[in-house]
Amino acid sequence: MKPHKLVVLCGVLILLVAVNACNRLRARDQLNKGVGAFRNAQFQEAIVHFKTAVDLDPTLLNARLYLAAAYHQQYIPGAESPDNVKIGKQAIGTYEDVLKMDPKNSTAIASIAQIYYNMKNFDRAKEYQRRRLQVDPNDPEPYYWIGVIDWAIAYPRRMQVRRDMNLTMPKDPKQPDVLPPLPEKARVKLEQDNGALVDEGIQALQKAIDMKPNDADAMAYLNLMYREKADYEAEASARDADLKMAEEWVDKALNIKKQGAAKTSATS
Repeated sequence: MKPHKLVVLCGVLILLVAVNACNRLRARDQLNKGVGAFRNAQFQEAIVHFKTAVDLDPTLLNARLYLAAAYHQQYIPGAESPDNVKIGKQAIGTYEDVLKMDPKNSTAIASIAQIYYNMKNFDRAKEYQRRRLQVDPNDPEPYYWIGVIDWAIAYPRRMQVRRDMNLTMPKDPKQPDVLPPLPEKARVKLEQDNGALVDEGIQALQKAIDMKPNDADAMAYLNLMYREKADYEAEASARDADLKMAEEWVDKALNIKKQGAAKTSATS
């Protein structure tokens, strides 16, 4: 290469390095401004800053993560309006951009799982909870959420069967949680539909409690899961055993919450 061409090439490279360095500095300035707006709940302003930061420096992971979080903050759980669904999908898409750069980013994975759960897309929510376990198998929270999701799928199925057969009222008003047994054909169908799901939920919630023994919320859902199981048991004795187990778990959950309330009042 001729000397003058080499000089030109070096000059271009130096200019590119300088421009990139300048852009990285500007990107961090935009990130800081975005964080300030985010902390003041000015999410639209924050989004503008975070987008600019990403444009200036596509490798700036925190800018992408904050951008996703700003979208997430504007999503209203459970609301099904097109605009709300759109913002939820924007949050998911931006968290996915984070995962392209950092596949084990636990914040992004957990956030996607939560949005899918709030959208009632339970299969996708469970998929991302399982992905959390691949990143950290010692975290009890994904096990808890798998149990919650399984119940959220199983309970409406069971109650639809009961509504179809007009069997939604308890036999004994003193036991409002105990519904009359289902006819055999309906019971078998419910077991086919819900059996594996309920078993998975019980195992997941038990695992969460094994890892976090004072998890009252997991205990409360374990109570609900045993009630799901009771409704498709073939034998009355098995049904009664499930209902007894459900009562034991709800009692444990209430005791833990009472102990927590007592400790709080004692220190206040």
